[in-house]
Amino acid sequence: MLAYLQGKFTYKSPAQVYVDVNGVGYEVNISLHTYSSIQSLNEGKIYTHLQIKEDGHTLFGFFDKEEKDIFLHLISVSGVGAATARMMLSSIRPEEITAAISQGNLKLLESVKGIGKKSAERLVLELKDKLGKQKTISSSFSPVMVNHIEQDALVALTSLGISRSQGEQAIQKVIRTEPNISNLEELIKKSLKAI
Repeated sequence: MLAYLQGKFTYKSPAQVYVDVNGVGYEVNISLHTYSSIQSLNEGKIYTHLQIKEDGHTLFGFFDKEEKDIFLHLISVSGVGAATARMMLSSIRPEEITAAISQGNLKLLESVKGIGKKSAERLVLELKDKLGKQKTISSSFSPVMVNHIEQDALVALTSLGISRSQGEQAIQKVIRTEPNISNLEELIKKSLKAI
């Protein structure tokens, strides 16, 4: 119905943005990921999804189409509503969600408020194939690069005698605080400190 809005950002917060499109102001609910992408912009394009329920219409917005696609996949899973999907996109970067679901990383999914073990299992079960195909098609996504570094770091940590689950948690903790980390040695050292 509403594919996107292009206009001026008259108000921005980590949860919402007001988009002025030719004098009409749209209140759009956004994720932290989108907020960090538009924080320094005065205007731009927000991809949207309009949710219509008995108690009202809610507009959700995304900085890029990939984030919107992941949101739509997430809300297609039984038990995962729009609020939970937005919480996931605020807690974990979109490419990390794709990687976690593709690799069956339940621990990372469960680290999101509102996602329990059963919901995490359902996400993996229902979306693994869909997001796996999307990952190979999408050119602007590059979770493969991050995943290789994560995998190599995990191999190094387990070879040092650290359990796989403990190693995964430490790596994810470092990546959450430093999402742009790309040096394997640095990731291993910081993960060791995070244990």
